[in-house]
Amino acid sequence: MTYEGTHPTVLVQVGDRHAEIDEQLAPTIQAIWECGFETFTCCQDVGESNAGWPEKLPHMAEWVKSRRGWMLIDFPVDSGLDFLSAVANAGPRDAFYVRMTHWAAPDAWHVNVKPMDVAMFREEAASSFRLRLLQVSFPAYDLPELTRRLREHASGRSVAPAPTDWSTVGR
Repeated sequence: MTYEGTHPTVLVQVGDRHAEIDEQLAPTIQAIWECGFETFTCCQDVGESNAGWPEKLPHMAEWVKSRRGWMLIDFPVDSGLDFLSAVANAGPRDAFYVRMTHWAAPDAWHVNVKPMDVAMFREEAASSFRLRLLQVSFPAYDLPELTRRLREHASGRSVAPAPTDWSTVGR
C-alpha cells in the first residue's frame, strides 16, 4: 500500500492495465476493468480530496462540504454510458436504481458529461470542445451494491425489466 494524495491507495491490475487506486474504490475499479470499461480517474471522498480548496477559492466552500462522503469515477463518455447500462441491468429497479437514474431522488447520483476544450491543455491551440468525460458521483453507501452489480454483469447475469417505485421523485 502506498499513500499518495489524500487517500491511501493500492495497486490494481487487470491484464496490462494498472494504477494506484484509492483503497475503498480499488475492488470496484477492478470490477469495472474486468467488465471491459475504461476509466480516467476516481476518488473515494471528493469532499476530503478538495478540503483545501476554500482557502484559495472561498466560493468553493459549500461545494466541498456537499461532496463529503461522495465518491467519483470518471470515464470516457461511451464507456461511462456502457457502465451505467450494465449497473442498471444487473440489479432490480429499486431505490439504488432510482438514485442512479433520476436527478430528484434522495441522494441522486450526479452524472455529467463534461465538454472539454483542448486549449485547456495546449494553450497555444485554438479552442475546440469535445465530449470526452462522463463523470459519475455517488454516495459512498452505494459502493457495495455498485460492486455487486458489476460482478453480476461480469458473470453474465441481469435482472429482467420490471416496474419501478418512483414515489420518492413524485411520479
